[in-house]
Amino acid sequence: MPGSPDTEEGNPLLLESECEYRSSLEYSQDTVDFDRNGDPENPLEWPDFYKWGIVALLSFMGFTVTFTCISVTPIAGHIVHDLDGGRGATSATVMLVTIWELGEAVGPFFIAPLSEIFGRYRLYLTMNTMFIGATLFAALSPSTELLIVSRALMGISVATNVLSPAIIGDMFTPEQRGTALTMIMFTPLIGGTVGPVISGAILQALGWRAIIWISVVMASICQILFLTFFQETYKVQILRRRAAWRTLEIGGSEKNKRPTVDLTNLRDSIMRPAVVLLNSGVLVALILFGSYTFSHFYIVTTTLPEILEDVYGLSPTATGLVFIANAVGTIISFIISKFLLDRIYVKLRARNNGDGLPEYRLPLSIIGALTLPPAVFLYGWCVEYKLPLGVLIVSMIWLRTSMMLSLSPLTAYIVDACGIYSASAMAGLISMRCLAGALLPLSVPHITERFGHGGGFSILGGLCLVFALAPILVFQYGAQWRQHSRYTAGNW
Repeated sequence: MPGSPDTEEGNPLLLESECEYRSSLEYSQDTVDFDRNGDPENPLEWPDFYKWGIVALLSFMGFTVTFTCISVTPIAGHIVHDLDGGRGATSATVMLVTIWELGEAVGPFFIAPLSEIFGRYRLYLTMNTMFIGATLFAALSPSTELLIVSRALMGISVATNVLSPAIIGDMFTPEQRGTALTMIMFTPLIGGTVGPVISGAILQALGWRAIIWISVVMASICQILFLTFFQETYKVQILRRRAAWRTLEIGGSEKNKRPTVDLTNLRDSIMRPAVVLLNSGVLVALILFGSYTFSHFYIVTTTLPEILEDVYGLSPTATGLVFIANAVGTIISFIISKFLLDRIYVKLRARNNGDGLPEYRLPLSIIGALTLPPAVFLYGWCVEYKLPLGVLIVSMIWLRTSMMLSLSPLTAYIVDACGIYSASAMAGLISMRCLAGALLPLSVPHITERFGHGGGFSILGGLCLVFALAPILVFQYGAQWRQHSRYTAGNW
């Protein structure tokens, strides 16, 4: 809710300081804010049905993005074989899957800060257009090299992971964010499960390019829906527009209708994700934890097809069906998070005399962090001893459930802790976890070749235990540690 005119929250300060904000609105003589008695342009006061409609759109786009990213996973070897005439290397197969994450590690450092200058609306639609173009490029690529380049461009253009949590923060109060953030977190993962399930069958029936064309169609539908229903949610951009019209009404010139973008501010905004991240030890600890945990999504995704085909002798279609286990784990974690994430927050807030802290989001993350290592152990030793396929599937469900319970509260924590800087903080989180998702899976074949699947995944599980200390310590001491950084102190 709007604060008093004398507070930072009262002044729409989503840049670096009041001076910077005022310099971006040189033509505005008065502070502009939402009407405290009710304002239809305030995203926090929009009708619930509209806000949840926006959440559904964000979830649909997230579904489409993840479907596009992961659908090639179980058939990547077949794609490389087809494009390279049977001469494709294993490294090219892995790179085809993970290069997306390298692109996605770069994009947030531009998308998030630019959204703080131009608003969510323009950036979302611009990046969605780029995503559609890159997907078309992939569908028409004549070689593995060009297909890898196109997937890197697709990763760069993904705006959902960066802007969707920030948009949720724009529209919902802290006690309402948990469910919305859970939806945009888990719905895309369903897309990441549906893609592999159907891609094997589509490969055998229509060829691998048909899968990418499906993505083009879905992304185009998303773009039409956004053009039709979406509107700006970013407080600063809305108030900039209001200030511009006020200037015109009191005699300002037409050339002052839009503020000129200061290149210094643009440079500072692009650097802000790194500044926000490096300025906060709490964020560094949680982001390292989240990045390593997230890497298991791709570690399993890149190792599973070969395991299923070589060890268990499954066909591409049957291999895709096994990926349903990931959907089961996702659904289990979604149900747990939906019913408990906000409830735990509200209960802990009540115990603290009504003062809600971002750390109250972390209990589920701690549970996930502590249950993930045994799931990783079981997955590796299933392959080592060629245990029944059902046991491997159980390990996949367990691993996915634990992984998502670990990750989903981190988004809510960052939105609550970083407030007006949440888009920049999310950019740091996403970039780091994308780098981990792209690079760590490349090391797994070397680890398993030297230590076997059992020993190799035991090493990975042991590291999970080490990283589990991060959410435990932040839950206990984070409220004090956050005060050492201006970006997490909560004074906005």
